[in-house]
Amino acid sequence: MDLRIADLSVTLAGREIVRSLSLEVGSGTVVGLVGPNGSGKSTVLRTVYRALRPDAGTIRLDDTDLATLSRRDGARRIAAMPQDAGADLDFTVAELVALGRAPHLTGNRALGPEDREVCRRAMARLDVLDLADRGVLSLSGGERQRVVAARALAQDPELLVLDEPTNHLDVAHQLGLLAVLRDSGATVLVVLHDLNLAAAVCDRIGVLDEGRLVAAGTPADVLTEGLVAQVFGVDTRVVTHPETGAVQLLFTLPTSPPHRRGAS
Repeated sequence: MDLRIADLSVTLAGREIVRSLSLEVGSGTVVGLVGPNGSGKSTVLRTVYRALRPDAGTIRLDDTDLATLSRRDGARRIAAMPQDAGADLDFTVAELVALGRAPHLTGNRALGPEDREVCRRAMARLDVLDLADRGVLSLSGGERQRVVAARALAQDPELLVLDEPTNHLDVAHQLGLLAVLRDSGATVLVVLHDLNLAAAVCDRIGVLDEGRLVAAGTPADVLTEGLVAQVFGVDTRVVTHPETGAVQLLFTLPTSPPHRRGAS
């Protein structure tokens, strides 16, 4: 399913957070949003998974305006992983992942064998199958993050929307999660702070600054030394990964705290 965001604007507490943003995410591709803190990345995601209502603009899956979908239909088609998503109640891991199947159940139907197999595969792919009987609140931050990702995967959505899914994860599990996203078959919109991870996993990258989309394209087209200096206020050298050919950034340690334009 293609995701099309057109002329999106969002105002919160009297401040325009997202300004006339348009972005397309092709079916089955991974598109990353990057940008400084406060640039509007999470707000864009929250409008896509309908936690926020935009002031202007449209968001479509193929030809369907997301605003017209019922809650159940929306949950069947879109799975969201917000920042630091977790559980307030101490479900077991298996119970929390099984919540991903809820949009697909009608009436009081319990999980069937196929649903349980979907959950088992999701837990196995995120390396949490051995935690299935553990209480979620007993887990480390990284373990809990992988469980929430497994719940989103078990939802079997057309669109995966993830906000910093690699938070709390060690390097091996960061790479493992991103590999799962690439292989999921879903259309993926993901916010990442690590520009090198974004370059490695994303087909395209959108760069936000002060609520506007200032660049969009392949990692090689977008992650240039000039743009990174302009938007993030840091000096870099762009190199190519010797095996994959992916763009990689080498950062220069600043001699003083970064000072971005407009800062006081």
